[in-house]
Amino acid sequence: MPAAAPAKARNRKVVQQPQPTAQVLDPVQPWTDRARPLIEDVWPIVDGGRHAVKRIDGDIVDVWADVFSDGHEVLAVEVQWRTGDGPWQAAPMRLLENDRWTGRFPAIGPGRLTYRIAAWTDTFATWRREVELKRAAGQDVSLECREGAMLLQAAPGDGPDGDAIARALGAFEASGEPAVLLQPTLAEAMSRVQARSDIVYSEGLPMVVDRPRAGFAAWYTMVPRSQGQQPGQGATFDDCVARLPDIAAMGFDTLYLLPIHPIGLSHRKGRNNAVTAEPGEPGSPYAIGGAEGGHDAVHPELGGMDGFRRLVAEARGHGMEVALDFAIQCSPDHPWLKEHPDWFRKRPDGTIRYAENPPKKYQDIVNVDFHGADAGGLWQALLDVTLFWVDQGVRCFRVDNPHTKPFRFWEWLIAEVKRRDPGVIFLSEAFTRPKVMKALAKIGFTQSYTYFTWRTGKQEFIDYLTELTTSVAKEYMQPNFMPTTPDILPWHLQNASRGMFMARAGLAATLSGVWGMLNGYELCEATPVPNKEEYLDSEKYEFKVRDWNAPGNIKDFLARLNRSRQQNPALQQTRNLRFVAVDDDQILGFVKESKDHHNVVAVAVALQGGGPRTFWFHFGDLEVGPPEARARVAAVENLATGERQPIEWGGVRMTIDPEQDPVMLLRCLTHA
Repeated sequence: MPAAAPAKARNRKVVQQPQPTAQVLDPVQPWTDRARPLIEDVWPIVDGGRHAVKRIDGDIVDVWADVFSDGHEVLAVEVQWRTGDGPWQAAPMRLLENDRWTGRFPAIGPGRLTYRIAAWTDTFATWRREVELKRAAGQDVSLECREGAMLLQAAPGDGPDGDAIARALGAFEASGEPAVLLQPTLAEAMSRVQARSDIVYSEGLPMVVDRPRAGFAAWYTMVPRSQGQQPGQGATFDDCVARLPDIAAMGFDTLYLLPIHPIGLSHRKGRNNAVTAEPGEPGSPYAIGGAEGGHDAVHPELGGMDGFRRLVAEARGHGMEVALDFAIQCSPDHPWLKEHPDWFRKRPDGTIRYAENPPKKYQDIVNVDFHGADAGGLWQALLDVTLFWVDQGVRCFRVDNPHTKPFRFWEWLIAEVKRRDPGVIFLSEAFTRPKVMKALAKIGFTQSYTYFTWRTGKQEFIDYLTELTTSVAKEYMQPNFMPTTPDILPWHLQNASRGMFMARAGLAATLSGVWGMLNGYELCEATPVPNKEEYLDSEKYEFKVRDWNAPGNIKDFLARLNRSRQQNPALQQTRNLRFVAVDDDQILGFVKESKDHHNVVAVAVALQGGGPRTFWFHFGDLEVGPPEARARVAAVENLATGERQPIEWGGVRMTIDPEQDPVMLLRCLTHA
């Protein structure tokens, strides 16, 4: 007899990942364990259940599992789910092939839920199948029918199912006809009420359900002090309010603000990141903290907390939310340095090292010590800051450089905030190594910066989007595509044409459900610091005044682009994307389907400038539409012009002008 081991509960869970393990019987009395089905390879799952799968409120979650048993009995399998500690709900799964079972359930949120697979022997279905096989072979089934009647007698007698079972039993006892016991409705009733004596469960797996704006949004990055019209003078929140109609007209729904806190005086940076600021220069908003306060304060020149609240309220009236930049760093003048010296690491000479990311130097900020003598106090203070802004109506945070802070800190803070408000969205601004970027998404960040900013070639886009939409990353990582950021003006947009700015916006807005741009992008600002991926005269270090209607702007294009997204659910998600053949290396072609597959949009984007290009967009044998009505594309309708073209020889020939309108959007129809 094997060595003793801890006893297993009768309805024990089965470990599913990374390698399924067989159920282990009690080595002392294995015959007492009646569990028979095995559950393996449950999907979706992230890191064996260590991290949560992510979905959007209202999504239908497709699941599968391999489920089988010894013998020839009929199995019943269902997916079960619950929110928090609420009651379990269930939906049946069906056998697909080779012991693979599939099922679906709705993701209702926002919040956390748990899902699992349950399997057991369906005793009555097993009996019914055997009787039908014997009857078809002409065998006598009278004894088997008596056994079936005994199964009915043992079933619970309450409710509508109990009444139906009682009626069937009475009818059989009166007639003796096997057909009475073989009715499909009786089998359904028995499946719901009969004992599940050998039921087993998979491990409960976590899922985070986010609100819709987590998966579909258009972010407008605003530097608040640069929204005014007085040269050399910073703007106020009221100037920001005055810009809201223009931003809303372009179709943006999330207003992301660079830090709005007091700015330190010590080692203040000057124009173009000069180490020393000239008198009157405002400094970098990332040098957070001064005599007026720290992370929970507003720069007084912006208009104080009352002005911020007005901006939040006015933005809401335009259908926009305000997102704040959460940058965990301090100017040397931040109140925390005096009030909480244990939150900072001292050098041997008593000074605090300023922040560096070689070769970059940030002389105007210092970093906190997440593992110092009072780490608990620091962590709690940062949580309090976040919750303070949630109380002010902020439900979106763009987190600056999260990859330079402890993973465990973010996992804790995000969970604590979402316990208070599960609808809060966290965007990870981490241009870092792939596994680090993905780890941040796994531990809780709702959205992620990506490498889109630097992807330029056709095959690069195909490879990268294939990774994001078909690998396990799609279960936990929602990309937020941004052509530029306050810190980055990539090489391909430096001194670029108007058409290139439209193309990059079009790629971002159609490849991903979430995209964003920096204020000034609509004006095609493209002057770099020589030999660097940075803006010359960056508004991170100075006040800026613009003519928001300057000639050559692309505001009408952006409005049309965002309007197409709002009108076509296919463009409101990231996953359902397939690339198609286009006979031009500088034209990227793909097809996106809405979550319910009723809306289908084909997209063609010119990747480089130049003159008009004529190309063949080939659908081939691609089928689109809802599962019950999949069909090949028969015609396309141009969303901009309304022109309709039939599909001939599997595709359609089109012409695109990279400089005038490099993005073509086509609604796909399955009838000509």
